[in-house]
Amino acid sequence: MAAPDTPAGGRTSPVPERRPAAIVSHLDIIYRVVGGKRSNTSAIGDDEGESIFRNLIGRGKTVATVQSVHAVKDVSFVAYHGESVGIIGRNGSGKSTLLRAVAGLLPPTNGEVFLAGTPALLGVNAVLMSALSGERNIYIGGQALGLTKAQVKERFEEIVAFSGIGDAVYRPMSTYSSGMAARLRFAISTAAVPDVLMIDEALSTGDAEFRKRSGEKVDEIREKASTVFLVSHSNSTVRDLCDRVLWMHHGRLIADGPTEAILTAYEGWDPKKHPAGPPGIG
Repeated sequence: MAAPDTPAGGRTSPVPERRPAAIVSHLDIIYRVVGGKRSNTSAIGDDEGESIFRNLIGRGKTVATVQSVHAVKDVSFVAYHGESVGIIGRNGSGKSTLLRAVAGLLPPTNGEVFLAGTPALLGVNAVLMSALSGERNIYIGGQALGLTKAQVKERFEEIVAFSGIGDAVYRPMSTYSSGMAARLRFAISTAAVPDVLMIDEALSTGDAEFRKRSGEKVDEIREKASTVFLVSHSNSTVRDLCDRVLWMHHGRLIADGPTEAILTAYEGWDPKKHPAGPPGIG
């Protein structure tokens, strides 16, 4: 009997090699947050009336504190070339922190991250040079991605057309709406095909037409054996663009699998009944 991958003609079809693009091993990210709290404890000897008075006028001492925030807890996974990986979870689950750590912007507290190639991180909160025009940002961003000035000039009109901001490209970025800035940032980040493209919520800022074009661009990037990570609160966007999903909850990776299976579990989850995640997940 012929092997499953052997065609009728008898020639064996090679099994495509799965090459790791990102390896995350037992990753921990712990923030140190410096803050303060007010202490209204009365001094020894204060009578009750004086204590109430001190509390009312706010003369308690401010005590400096350092708190640890364990944002990512012992996360491990392997992503492969050509995959599009969605990262989902409620606010504060560690999604964006994980993405920034994989991009190399946050050093691991524990564990290791290995990346095959150069990442391009795209996020709605990424810092832009707001005092400069969109035009200048295109040249600066394009050259940061490894393009020459001549290559940026050659692709300039395409970048502007993709972003849909028109003549606003010649105005300072400080005059842009958040949606305009996010669309331009996406257009810049995809002007050169990155080894790993990381998107943090940017696709939720455009209209339906922009989201459609963005999806086509992501598919094009994947076809060139690049890897895409997408953090999003939009399940429909994750369904359209991702073939695999990581579900983060309280800093932990509680599920990793095919998009539809993980999203179905996520959508059917009642956090009041199952605060740690649905039964059978994790």
